[in-house]
Amino acid sequence: MSANGGTRAIIAALLANAGIAVAKFIGFLVTGSSSMLAEAVHSVADTSNQGLLLLGGKRAKRAATVEHPFGYGRDRYFYSFIVALLLFTLGSVFAIYEGIHKLQHPEGLTTPLVAVLILVVAIGLEGFSFRTAIHESRPLKGASTWWGFIRQSKVPELPVVLLEDFGALIGLVLALFGVGLTVLTGDPVWDSIGTLCIGTLLGVIAIILIVEMKSLLIGEGAVAPVLSTIVERLESSDEVVRVIHIRTQYLGPEEMLVAAKIALVPGMAVEGVATAIDAAEARVRESVPDARVIYLEPDLDRSVVAG
Repeated sequence: MSANGGTRAIIAALLANAGIAVAKFIGFLVTGSSSMLAEAVHSVADTSNQGLLLLGGKRAKRAATVEHPFGYGRDRYFYSFIVALLLFTLGSVFAIYEGIHKLQHPEGLTTPLVAVLILVVAIGLEGFSFRTAIHESRPLKGASTWWGFIRQSKVPELPVVLLEDFGALIGLVLALFGVGLTVLTGDPVWDSIGTLCIGTLLGVIAIILIVEMKSLLIGEGAVAPVLSTIVERLESSDEVVRVIHIRTQYLGPEEMLVAAKIALVPGMAVEGVATAIDAAEARVRESVPDARVIYLEPDLDRSVVAG
């Protein structure tokens, strides 16, 4: 469900941003607005980003090999990290550069009503994309806050699309603000200020995504509630005395590695040990479907033996 939902959100965002980018470039050519140009480049970056997210999802489905025995699930994290970098360079840095340039060399707007009309239409299209991303993210979000979902989600595409769409909506409002004040006051400095605000906003969003995607890329473990569930399921058997230690790591958005040393009841036969481990793995997978790769090492409870 998460993969399909993520794909729907990405495609909705890609189609919306492609159409918006064309409209914004036309608006820039007609009006000369730096805010419109910054938003046009932003939409081109977003469209490219959605293409990269789709590519990452496709490459992540490759079968495991001898060189990559755990598969390619982290390709989705890698391409999401690249998306964050592109959002910063193509979106934020360009907008800030253009804003500073227009502050130093201000130019008046021509046919500003065209820019206003394009921005209003773009807000509607971007709102549709944002609504789709929210709808697809809600089942995974659960009871968490939206900020908590962005920080803790192991599915990278939905947080990326959510923040991109949110930034695009706010950016459009800022562009509308800049163009509108330029028309009302006759001072093109407001268009430049709007452009700088767009660049700053995109920079903040990009940095958040860079931090989160880097964390996923280098490897994150299960969140506390999921880890507690795994430990509880391992210990919910008379054969398992306790979990001595445990390590988890996500190999991909829907694939978790679980490695644990478990203390078994002393004196068990080899067949009993194997049966107990198989049963423990089955209990964990039943409660935590993402726990697909499980390695359990049997041991004795040394504290009991020593006592």
